[in-house]
Amino acid sequence: MKTIGVLTSGGDSPGMNAAIRAVVRTGIYKGLKVIGIRQGYHGMINGLMEEMSLSSVADIIHRGGTMLQTARSEEFLTEEGRQKASYTLKIFGIDGVVVIGGDGSFQGAKKLSDLGIPTVGIPGTIDNDLRYTDYTIGFDTAVNTVVDAIGKIRDTSTSHGRANVIEVMGRHCGDIALYAGLAGGAESIIVPEENFDIDAVCKKLINGRNRGKLHSIILLAEGVGGGIDISKEIESKTGMETRVTILGHIQRGGTPSAFDRVLASKMGARAVDLLMEGKACRAVGVKGNEIVDVDFDDVFNTENKFDKASYDLANILSI
Repeated sequence: MKTIGVLTSGGDSPGMNAAIRAVVRTGIYKGLKVIGIRQGYHGMINGLMEEMSLSSVADIIHRGGTMLQTARSEEFLTEEGRQKASYTLKIFGIDGVVVIGGDGSFQGAKKLSDLGIPTVGIPGTIDNDLRYTDYTIGFDTAVNTVVDAIGKIRDTSTSHGRANVIEVMGRHCGDIALYAGLAGGAESIIVPEENFDIDAVCKKLINGRNRGKLHSIILLAEGVGGGIDISKEIESKTGMETRVTILGHIQRGGTPSAFDRVLASKMGARAVDLLMEGKACRAVGVKGNEIVDVDFDDVFNTENKFDKASYDLANILSI
């Protein structure tokens, strides 16, 4: 292992830059040449690559987004596209690749490994939907972004005596809604993992209003349904003026939290070590504050377990 490549793929997440920095600097420290691959698998196919130096990753640990940029590649989904990518890696003399991204990015990394290219994955996604690891890079920052928004929206909701539906990201995984709702004191949390009763939500709002509560926050994961439709239903059933706020891509941006920076740094260093040890087709993760690595097949086959205990606690605390 003399030369490794590093790329970011799929949706960006805060902390990706910290992971890139760790891969580059750990690699250089251990005598490797590190090649930055721009625009994910699209850049891998088209040779958008350049050698990284210590200076390349200076002053990026605190920056959101990804300096290597990211893109989705339909071509890489084809056998022909993956063969092109493999050929381009050989042209640049790349012996192994670190892929930073989510489930789709890991699927691509597994395909590279199947072609004989040593590949290691680092989980970079705000959704926290890779269950082999306790946390993914960017999740903590996204939760804090939502909690900050809840505080601001609560201020204006209290002034007007309104209910507010806040729609957050999470098509198949409700972790952002769950943890931000618990931390932000939301009255109701609606996630794809749990069935919800709109009448029960409305009853809680009415009970709160009857005891003098001036605001109500309902946190909604986007995978459950549209916030606008749910807010209209709440307003019609309770008579409470209801507004909806869709936070959207604001959740992807911003300065990564200290937790995400540390996690990304540890994972980036471990990814380099794995390649140097000849361990490929692996994904780095964290379990009980320990950095671990598992086979890609274990990543895809790990049961999707929802944190029901925290969900129940949130309901108890929001009575």
